[in-house]
Amino acid sequence: MSQRLHKTKGVVLRSVKYGETSLIITIFTELFGIQSYLVNGVRTSTKGSTKASLFQPAALLDLVVYHNELRNLQRIKEFKWSYLYQHIYSDVKRNAVALFMVELVTKCLKQPESNEDLFHFVEDCFLHLDETNETICANFPLFFSLHLALFFGFRINDEYSDKLPFLDLHEGLFVRERPTHPHFLEEKQALVTSQLLKCMRPEELDQIKLNHAFRRNLLYAYETYYAFHIQDFGVMKTLPVLKELLN
Repeated sequence: MSQRLHKTKGVVLRSVKYGETSLIITIFTELFGIQSYLVNGVRTSTKGSTKASLFQPAALLDLVVYHNELRNLQRIKEFKWSYLYQHIYSDVKRNAVALFMVELVTKCLKQPESNEDLFHFVEDCFLHLDETNETICANFPLFFSLHLALFFGFRINDEYSDKLPFLDLHEGLFVRERPTHPHFLEEKQALVTSQLLKCMRPEELDQIKLNHAFRRNLLYAYETYYAFHIQDFGVMKTLPVLKELLN
């Protein structure tokens, strides 16, 4: 079966050294969903090391790729920056948030299928994160976690009110009575989750003022929520790092 060339955008999720000079890159592509690519010769010489820098997690790339449905490992013919970040790789806090986003997306993407709406959401979030202020940056993981769930079919329905004051994390619903299990949010945590769900653009996060401990506890609650809805989700390795940096 012949391989055809395709132009696609991609977000780098992971890169692993292979042999002396090569990398195996996991990329979430606009056209084909999550894919693995073998890239030869990018770890040689000074020139090569610059090329390897394009494959850092969260990098937004323009790609020309060979694609064969029957292969697990594809090849890249051409690659260049689609957008060169101003801050994500130089600012420690933004970088920690970007790595959290990359990990969350990676844990949710199980099959190599196209989802252009999801791709555009993820791309848009990285672009916003790159140019955002401190408050928005600190709230960004909360916003991203709640809105990403939409694309995997388990977004929380925002029906919070005085009559529905508890958020049941098992069901992803605001409910009237306190659940009998321990996995629920109430009071300010439920209210803030409702406010975050109402934010349709990252700029709106500037209005939500939270302290560090509160944000951290919400993030752990959202991690629990994902674990209920994504098979083999496990735990987020980037969360403890984020916890320290967003202090």
